[in-house]
Amino acid sequence: MRTAHHVETVRAAEAALMTRLPEGALMQRAAAGLAAACCSLLGKGRVYGSRVVLLVGSGDNGGDALYAGARLARRGAGVTAVLLGARAHGAGLAALRAAGGRVTEDPYEALAAADLVLDGITGIGGVGGLRPEAVPVARAARGSDAVVVAVDLPSGVDADSGEVTGEALRADATVTFGTYKPGLLVDPAREYAGALRLVDIGLAATLPSVPDVEALQHQDVARTLPAPAAESDKYRRGVLGVVAGSERYPGAAVLAVAGALRGGAGAVRYVGHAREAVIAAHPETLVHAGPPGKAGRVQAWVVGPGLGEGPGARVAVAEVLASDVPVLVDADGLRALDPDAVRERAAPTLLTPHAGEAAALLGTDRAAVEAGRLAAVRALAARYSATVLLKGSTTLVCGPGGSGPVRVNPTGTPWLATAGSGDVLSGLAGSLLAAGLGAVDAASCAAYLHGLAARRAAAGTGPITATEVADALRGAWQDVREP
Repeated sequence: MRTAHHVETVRAAEAALMTRLPEGALMQRAAAGLAAACCSLLGKGRVYGSRVVLLVGSGDNGGDALYAGARLARRGAGVTAVLLGARAHGAGLAALRAAGGRVTEDPYEALAAADLVLDGITGIGGVGGLRPEAVPVARAARGSDAVVVAVDLPSGVDADSGEVTGEALRADATVTFGTYKPGLLVDPAREYAGALRLVDIGLAATLPSVPDVEALQHQDVARTLPAPAAESDKYRRGVLGVVAGSERYPGAAVLAVAGALRGGAGAVRYVGHAREAVIAAHPETLVHAGPPGKAGRVQAWVVGPGLGEGPGARVAVAEVLASDVPVLVDADGLRALDPDAVRERAAPTLLTPHAGEAAALLGTDRAAVEAGRLAAVRALAARYSATVLLKGSTTLVCGPGGSGPVRVNPTGTPWLATAGSGDVLSGLAGSLLAAGLGAVDAASCAAYLHGLAARRAAAGTGPITATEVADALRGAWQDVREP
């Protein structure tokens, strides 16, 4: 599992570690890892004679860049530093010069010839984007043919929130130290980070055991997903109820049921106006005219996809929320929510909005949600006392109350931005709830599988449909079970 910690936590851990180390040892560890990563990015045998430009700010990131530059210079690289801060790290600058590196007053000439650029302009404490005087240099670096490597974090992005409120320098790769920073895992900042590489500098013993953000990997999902035992039957595996679809949107019901059937539940009970379409597509489904309370016993409910906005939707959502089993609310169901009814539930509730729906629930606008995704998902989880899966370019999952680690989904593809894919996700997550997973695990494992399925369906080459995503879920399960 990838784990990320806030800036304040990282600084406290570094301070505790530095009391046990010789002066400067921690920076030397970071610089050694950074230089090794640069050698790898330049390619075997290409360090000698390569041209490296260091963009150096006033902080410790500038010192990391200078020390790493000195190491590269000793291996035969031509290293040039561009000093962009009011001051530079004195010992680092001396080390660079002693190794044969130089400082230039003309950054543009150096950048035009560079093979690799190290971005050490601002560090994890930077806020509000690049300073005006650094902007033209950053633009020249990005416009060059060089590989741009960010030192710990791309300059101009917010380490804690993932927000980008001004101009930032987009990296091809980011070499981060000790632990990931939340902004490296969450859009919009994640898009500036490029490929990530974590350098171990010995912080593990001084960091808290509970991170601020975490991202599941194959082995985490494999350990969490339910698997039938020899004595399992369809009822022990979990029965999911799905209240979805309408005369106008029958496809939403079909897709939600498809996700549910491929999610591992033993049986799916469908309630709604799309019974004929559901049975035609999935004859194994148990259908009922409704209301939900008359459909039979279930271990969890999914309500909302394609319900429409009529009074029937509000009645269905209210009845499902009154049950004593976990409930997932999506799409049109979110518009019919009674916040008090959600907060008063004893059983888990999982809300799965996209940015526009989240904005409506929070009383803000979509742009604000997309710019501050971590803050938005925590605010929703706190306001509704529910687990929230916030869909989008980075899908986030936060437990009730907004405390604890936020889970970031690392899978997926932009091709998932297609009608109906969210309905498939709802059915999938609901089936995991019915199988007995907690809401956070069900949501994060479903998002992971959903993203893997989309990658399989797209094969990296082109458009996909929600039906193709559902069909690819079997392969996604196999990817996780047998990586």
